[in-house]
Amino acid sequence: MAKARPKTLEYVEPIGFRVLVRKDEPKRTTKGGIALPDQSEIPTITGRIVAISAQVERDEDVPLRQYDKILFHPKSAVPVDFEQDNQLFVVPVEDVVAVFRRDMPESDAE
Repeated sequence: MAKARPKTLEYVEPIGFRVLVRKDEPKRTTKGGIALPDQSEIPTITGRIVAISAQVERDEDVPLRQYDKILFHPKSAVPVDFEQDNQLFVVPVEDVVAVFRRDMPESDAE
């Protein structure tokens, strides 16, 4: 009798006022081009939203959408042990500090 393979996870859905973020790679050089040793890496707290909870999606006061690039406070970010080079984190919406946009929203451009 063959043993059943354990099911692998394929999707993580955040619940409540949370988003799933793929953290950007840490910087290994400064803006001036100086290479940094591994232990001196600049901590990265930016990433792309991979998934948002249904609660965040329905809330018009939260301007977050899937694939937005964000700046977040890493203290409450929960790592998701999902991939070998784990870069996924569940981040509470209140810890999202900023959203990077290419264009200014029309209501603010006036």
